[in-house]
Amino acid sequence: MIKAVLFDMDGVLYDSMPNHVQAWYETMANLNAVCSTEDFYLFEGRTGESTINIIFNRSFGRNATPQEIESIYEKKAQRFIELEQPGAEPMKGALDVLEKVKKSGLQRVIVTGSGQKSLFEKLDKHYPDFFDRNLMVTAYDVKYGKPHPEPYLTGLKKADILPSEAIVVENAPLGVEAGRAAGIFTIAVNTGPLSDTLLRDAGADELFPSMTSLADNIEKIIQRLSR
Repeated sequence: MIKAVLFDMDGVLYDSMPNHVQAWYETMANLNAVCSTEDFYLFEGRTGESTINIIFNRSFGRNATPQEIESIYEKKAQRFIELEQPGAEPMKGALDVLEKVKKSGLQRVIVTGSGQKSLFEKLDKHYPDFFDRNLMVTAYDVKYGKPHPEPYLTGLKKADILPSEAIVVENAPLGVEAGRAAGIFTIAVNTGPLSDTLLRDAGADELFPSMTSLADNIEKIIQRLSR
């Protein structure tokens, strides 16, 4: 029986990826780092440290120092907050998905690579009564970010369930890889500019073009997997 759905946040529950990408790009480009906006869509799900070190190794042939990582991530976070004013827009269709998952009696778990301080406040504002803070995995809960399975394995542990009792909802190739590596049935929702092929190649079990489309099908998927 399916007992929980594990949701990524940016690009799934919130239409926030364009601002994340812009904040990353501006911050790294100001350091004369070699990067493109597409890089940051592809890196989605990684920890901030991992993202910074990939760019640093490409651009400067070394990892960033702990002090550089702290400073860069702080600047990126501040720029993201500026771009997000007055706040992130909930992804169209996401509330419908959550309502149907809740109606089916399933736990809702957040598994995000984000470490934004405003995370809990945003969820409480836009999705009240859908998420328990004890059932959230953020960048502070894991050593390895996506595509490593640790974030989703941590989510399973917090929900006290097996991989076969869960569904993952992701929008990024690395997130899909992480869900599949954890042994979980993984649904990809392509809410960004990357090709469907990248999500299929990452191992998505199902692929939908939007959260609205997923909302039209989520109950049938739950029923099918629970047989």
